Amino acid sequence: MKWSEVCIHTTNEAIEPVSNILHESGASGVVIEDPQDMDKGETGFGEIYELNPEDYPEEGVHVKAYLPVNSFLSETVDAIKQSVNNLKMFDIDIGHNDVTLNEIHEEDWATAWKKYYKPVKISEKITIIPTWENYTPVQSDELIIEMDPGMAFGTGTHPTTVLSLQAIEQYLAKDDIVLDVGSGSGVLSVASVLLGADHVHAFDLDEVAVKSTMNNAKLNQVAHQVTSAKNNLLHEVTIEPDLIVSNILAEIIVQFVDDAYRLLQPDGYFITSGIIEGKKDLVKNRLQESGFEIVETNRMEDWISIIAKKPKIR
Repeated sequence: MKWSEVCIHTTNEAIEPVSNILHESGASGVVIEDPQDMDKGETGFGEIYELNPEDYPEEGVHVKAYLPVNSFLSETVDAIKQSVNNLKMFDIDIGHNDVTLNEIHEEDWATAWKKYYKPVKISEKITIIPTWENYTPVQSDELIIEMDPGMAFGTGTHPTTVLSLQAIEQYLAKDDIVLDVGSGSGVLSVASVLLGADHVHAFDLDEVAVKSTMNNAKLNQVAHQVTSAKNNLLHEVTIEPDLIVSNILAEIIVQFVDDAYRLLQPDGYFITSGIIEGKKDLVKNRLQESGFEIVETNRMEDWISIIAKKPKIR
């Protein structure tokens, strides 16, 4: 079988929505070529090993996916282009938005994309490794999360995910009940269990994400503590968690802040990520309007995470 590599030259801000568009178009995984990955230092969190600068654009990012060459390919690519253009209606900067195609034989496709995924130290305790990499822990309390990026949604090394994982590590307490809203690959759900959560309920509107979450939970032997379901944000959810985490767009976060406040236990935390600088105040103001107290705001590259707390009832 022949495959077509679809490459979209876009912005860091548009990585998540463009990746989602590609998944919805039939891609089983994406490759992200972000030159900022080259500048994370030799000892800092987020280090990715053995990357070649020649694989990366000088500015912006490349988001690549692989689609089978068939009679519907042209229509699929046209639909992808239209969906990416539509992101401008949500005030998302799509940058150059150049879309190119490159035909690849199956034997090359099956292994070529793996060069982009290496072990990555995410936080004080967490290291993410792709399933095919051998890795020896360097700390006695190091938590290893295995991910299969061929399933969907990358390996969890994007700054928005790193910010979410670092916040979970800091604010999650042993035996907490967690809601993961917009679970994607399930990396936040897996990490929550490994860090001590009693159970995680993961929700996503995309069936691929629901399956990917459970596949990665099984891969890391925590499937008995993760429940993954298709759901529109927190609509009709009745579970009352100790912590809610959501790594999605700011415009989506503000849509369910009231539900998050209603469900969350007093003294519970709401970890939000996927927020660009221009939308930081939008999310902060909406959280405070619902009654949340802002505990912390963190930044990595162009991305913001906000940790909010539901105060005790007096």
